Amino acid sequence: MQMPQPDPGALSQKEALAAALRKVLPADAVISDPAETRAYECDALTAYRCPPMLAVLPATTDEVSDVLRLCHQFGVPVVPRGSGTSLAGGALPTADCVILGVARMNAVLERNYDDRFIRVQTGITNLRVTGEVEADGFFYAPDPSSQLACAIAGNIAMNSGGAHCLKYGVTTNNLLGVTMVMMDGEVIEVGGPYLDAGGLDLLGLICGSEGQLGVVTEATLRILPKPEGARPVLMGFDSNEVAGACVRDIIEAGVLPVAIEFMDRPCIEATEAFAGAGYPDCEALLIVEVEGSPAEIDEQLSVITAIAQRHNPVEIRESRSADESARIWLGRKSAFGAMGQINDYICLDGTIPISELPEVLKRMGELSDQYGLKVANVFHAGDGNLHPLILFDANKDGDLETCEAMGAEILKLCVDVGGCLSGEHGVGVEKRDLMTHQYDPSDLELQMAVKDVFDPKWLLNPAKVFPLATSETRRG
Repeated sequence: MQMPQPDPGALSQKEALAAALRKVLPADAVISDPAETRAYECDALTAYRCPPMLAVLPATTDEVSDVLRLCHQFGVPVVPRGSGTSLAGGALPTADCVILGVARMNAVLERNYDDRFIRVQTGITNLRVTGEVEADGFFYAPDPSSQLACAIAGNIAMNSGGAHCLKYGVTTNNLLGVTMVMMDGEVIEVGGPYLDAGGLDLLGLICGSEGQLGVVTEATLRILPKPEGARPVLMGFDSNEVAGACVRDIIEAGVLPVAIEFMDRPCIEATEAFAGAGYPDCEALLIVEVEGSPAEIDEQLSVITAIAQRHNPVEIRESRSADESARIWLGRKSAFGAMGQINDYICLDGTIPISELPEVLKRMGELSDQYGLKVANVFHAGDGNLHPLILFDANKDGDLETCEAMGAEILKLCVDVGGCLSGEHGVGVEKRDLMTHQYDPSDLELQMAVKDVFDPKWLLNPAKVFPLATSETRRG
């Protein structure tokens, strides 16, 4: 990984910028001690690390504006950071940058139940948004697996989804408006507390832009009334391909579950050892959840279980109580932590057409044999958002490089069958050099032209999204 390295002359720039920042921020909001900036040297893609020049922790939109204005004047790159849960290196610093963390920006600014929205600062965690409105019968739909920790800022940057995105959509489907600060310090408002603002769809451009266009400091989010009820069913199968075919048939039948989650044997075994959820002994399992009135739930589950029976399931276990529902979901919600106990791994994020799921799962098995690395699968099967975990040994020479090569082949496979490189993790540094596999030069040029408009000096979140040689030329 190529990262700009500081030179002796950069020290005076660091000192001058730090002094200027301390004039507009509280003293404890500017972090310059190298021992303390190491806390920001990576995000959840821990294979790559690079301490930033400085880190700042503003608490308001005005403070963010002051920070960006100063960095713009000094010509210093800025890497926005939410909670640091990015799995694609989306918040990885460069050695000459300022990390701008939004952790202190965690206030709820407005609740409006009549118009069904909540306005928040973007440092607030995903799960807390629902926590702020659930007592009044509402919830915020996007639910990434990291929702206990991940910030709304990062959700907007990567257009995050979650287990229930099959029915409710991802962040872009639940984002109504933003306050965003441009690199030169200008504050703009896009959208608002209503659906589909007139004019150009700038909100759709901002959501998923990975911090390339500006720093989102406040967000207006859609909240929904909680459903009358919900119930999952767990289904075990003899192979990944059969489970994938079952998912395809459920979708083709026109049933719309709120979630369809997939786990294969390596993941099942790890979660059983970790959480003891009581999953069946099988090669693959699905968790399918539906919601509505009791009669609606019964009708939907009867259709789903009838489809599953055609695939000779090892077991079908339909929840009959809140405790049983919690047990069914326990292993799935514990999966990433469970896998981390037994192996180093890289979690990929490709998306494919549902019809291609059986073939892609088969091909991933072949790639596993070819590269000699195990793959554990746990993902949002309903919308084809794959999350294969490639297991490797970080202490074994060459294993990381083999893992990355295999991951690149899986992501290329996703594109080749009609899918794309990312569903919700973003491109970051992980997939930037694969962008040419999905986009031709004219496509990439158009995307970069958009960044030129918002960030002419290319100072926001450098070395991400676009192939490195191209972005360095643009910045230079």
